[in-house]
Amino acid sequence: MIVWGQLPPGSRISERVIAERLGLSRTPVRSALHRLEQEGFIASAGQGRERRLIVAPLTLDDGEELFQIVGHLEGLAARTAAMLPPARRRELASQMRELNRELATQSHNRGAAARFFELDLHFHETYVNSVVGPRLLTLHRAIKPQCERYTRLYVSVLLDELPTSVKEHEVIAATIARGDPDAAQAAVETNWNNAAARLARIIAQHGERGSWAGARDDERPAPRSRSGARAR
Repeated sequence: MIVWGQLPPGSRISERVIAERLGLSRTPVRSALHRLEQEGFIASAGQGRERRLIVAPLTLDDGEELFQIVGHLEGLAARTAAMLPPARRRELASQMRELNRELATQSHNRGAAARFFELDLHFHETYVNSVVGPRLLTLHRAIKPQCERYTRLYVSVLLDELPTSVKEHEVIAATIARGDPDAAQAAVETNWNNAAARLARIIAQHGERGSWAGARDDERPAPRSRSGARAR
């Protein structure tokens, strides 16, 4: 519900309402909310008895950090993919190019925001899933949905940058196909760094979502610690 925007950034979270909506008791919901707070999907506002949970805002700094982290993880995945046997590399590259061709056609269809998101997600999954080891895959699956929150919300605006993304994707596919690990890793990290820059421009133009601008200091979401969890 958070990733798909059914619970908007900055909105208050009621343990009781969530439990009723999901048809669960409050005990597993409480545990899940605690886990989501640790992972950064949920933030806290207020102190003591006034403390409340909210859906984590979408902010410029957080978005840039998330995109750069995913870029590093997927860069390692692309490096691994580029070291696969030639036949497997060519198979992956072929799948990626097919998805990228479909993405290119979406640049002419302004009403295809959902399809764009789906194709872009599958493109990146192609050189991650069934390629990397379990540790990297676990890290990727934990952090990537947080990027999805930004992409889904701003996807209609990101479509303006689609031709650039398509060109960057072709470089990724080409470097994997020819078996160049360094170039593949660099191409993926460049794609994500550029995506972070594009996101920053969009947020600067359209504003952050749910950031509680203007709230008192004791009402703002607690800052992140370096581990990624919200400070208590």
